[in-house]
Amino acid sequence: MAIPKNKFSFNTRTIHAGSSPDPSTGSRNTPIHQTTSYVFDSPDHAASLFNLQNFGFIYGRIGNPTVSVLEERLANLENGRAAVACSTGHAAQLLALHPLMAPGDKIVASKNLYGGSITQFSSAFKRFGWGVDFVDATNTDNIKKIINSKHKCIFIESLSNPGGVVLDIEKISKIANSHEIPLIVDNTMASPYLCNPFEWGADIITHSMTKFIGGHGNSMGGVVIESGKFDWFKSNKFPSLTLPTDSYHGLIFAETFGDFAYSMKLRADSLRDLGTHLSPTNAFYFITGLETLHIRMERHCENANKIAKFLQKHDKVSWVSFAGLKSSRYKNLVKKYMKKGVGPVFTFGVNKGLEGKKIIESVKIFSHVANVGDTRSLILHPASTTHNQLTKNQKIEAGAGEDVIRLSVGLEDVKDLIKDLNQALARL
Repeated sequence: MAIPKNKFSFNTRTIHAGSSPDPSTGSRNTPIHQTTSYVFDSPDHAASLFNLQNFGFIYGRIGNPTVSVLEERLANLENGRAAVACSTGHAAQLLALHPLMAPGDKIVASKNLYGGSITQFSSAFKRFGWGVDFVDATNTDNIKKIINSKHKCIFIESLSNPGGVVLDIEKISKIANSHEIPLIVDNTMASPYLCNPFEWGADIITHSMTKFIGGHGNSMGGVVIESGKFDWFKSNKFPSLTLPTDSYHGLIFAETFGDFAYSMKLRADSLRDLGTHLSPTNAFYFITGLETLHIRMERHCENANKIAKFLQKHDKVSWVSFAGLKSSRYKNLVKKYMKKGVGPVFTFGVNKGLEGKKIIESVKIFSHVANVGDTRSLILHPASTTHNQLTKNQKIEAGAGEDVIRLSVGLEDVKDLIKDLNQALARL
């Protein structure tokens, strides 16, 4: 069933986009195509697929019918041109950068990234010869001052984890455009329901689908989505897309595939060689999760707003970093980019002299786990877990200092959640 982006609402598209009844069985749910390989019609048919002359399924590492439904649905929900799903959110970041970067190239990245991303960018990517310059992107002048010809992209989060920092996507996209490089936005914390980075000039979007897209804490996966609007020929900075590719007999991706050239490069080169593909079973779980994304996000945001206001008034809480509060420094950016809400992941700190980590030992409903975006409410001390590998200064800059407690507010009755936090705070 074709569900155009401009004819149906977001809520309808979360359920129908990219899928149709199975033609051979009539199954209304998308089947799990649990197969490694696909039968070719003939030797010529096989050769045309491997030469990228025809579209079709070749091998499970490169594509799968179940995964394809998920990819099409996510591209539709983000108002993008095409998407490539992969095994994790970290794999999505590696995949997104792979066609853009060469040894000696650099990334401009917001310092307000998820701790695991900071480690990946500054440690693992260094082994590929890729450099990174972290900046305080809340002031876009910091990006202008540092950017140079070595930088091949700007990477930010639309809503940072865990600090809840909201960046000015439109301003940053203009800087990227002026330097003829793409803006990559990790939209995990906001989800397509709350924020649409392509509308504000982003060129590439990544997600850890493990979080809100799946929504139930049962699967790991990532996705890279392209807008289809970036002109790869405008400069000579991306030869992997604009020059002949030896492994495909001189094929030029940007010339052959036009506005979905980047996605084809990801699939035909990066997935093929890096092996970061998504399993069809996990794709099925993500498709199922997407069908309730709009409903879940509404309740997540509603609960989070009430809990943030409760904590803000509590006599043992010194501060609350929740962009949905009227007192937030990001309130104007929230009005511009996230009119439906700012999601349920935020941080708070307790009064000086109190040990905030004791809250984690005292809660009954909140689960102490290293994840967000679950139907269940979650609690964590980022400095000793997700951001543990960072230096003290990096932790503070990322919004994960020693006094920080992170919440991911779930779908339980908000009165029960407030009661649980209240009794835990009373024990301090």
